[in-house]
Amino acid sequence: MSGQKDREKRREERIAAESQAASGDRRTRLLQLSAGGVFLAIIVVVVIIIVAGSGSSGGGDASNVGHLAEVEKTVKGIPQEELTLGKSTAPTTLYMYGDLQCPICKQYVEEVLPKIISSEVKSGKVKLTYRDFIIISEESIPAGEAAYAAGEQGKGWSFIETFYRNQGEERSGYVTEEFIESIAEGAGVQNMAKFNEERKSGKFKKDVEKTTEQAGTTYGFTGTPSFAVEGPNSNGIELLGTPESTEAIVERIEKAA
Repeated sequence: MSGQKDREKRREERIAAESQAASGDRRTRLLQLSAGGVFLAIIVVVVIIIVAGSGSSGGGDASNVGHLAEVEKTVKGIPQEELTLGKSTAPTTLYMYGDLQCPICKQYVEEVLPKIISSEVKSGKVKLTYRDFIIISEESIPAGEAAYAAGEQGKGWSFIETFYRNQGEERSGYVTEEFIESIAEGAGVQNMAKFNEERKSGKFKKDVEKTTEQAGTTYGFTGTPSFAVEGPNSNGIELLGTPESTEAIVERIEKAA
């Protein structure tokens, strides 16, 4: 009987020990899972921070003008005259009325116009003309004058593209002398002395004011960018407003042509 009691006692002790060990294993696994969850959460936070950081514009920095290869690729092999991109013999003209500080204009330059430039403009069917429509602040006026000055050296559209792709936050004061010069240099303006003299002379201010008046008063545009098209089959200059897609603009171009 004593032997049976001893066996029962040892059995109970073994069960208790195994239960304690199992409990310890569960605690270990829970700690591991908890640590893994914390580590995963840290990774997620880091990824969010990185994505948020990469999504910021980072523009408006005179010492860090970028996207030059993209601009060069866009305009390569296409004639530029004043603020027009495309062959002078192109039968149809697409007009873009924009403010160089306008973030929506930036989106159109980066996302909507490239397909039109690579197909319609590069093929000689269409020429693309930029016109100032100043609606954001006075800072946009010297920027517009600078675009004209760059256009005098055959780099007008390069300047416009480079400006938009390096655009800072509107009304933040980033459009400084240094920023304008850096954009011009990045756009390939060769004679910087002539560029600075002409843009500061005041001779282009009347052009900026004229196209702004035309857009707002004559055409009744209320925002930027706004577009118009003129071609062999259009009824003079036809107003497009702000089409929502590349395809919508191309459709109107084809009707005008």
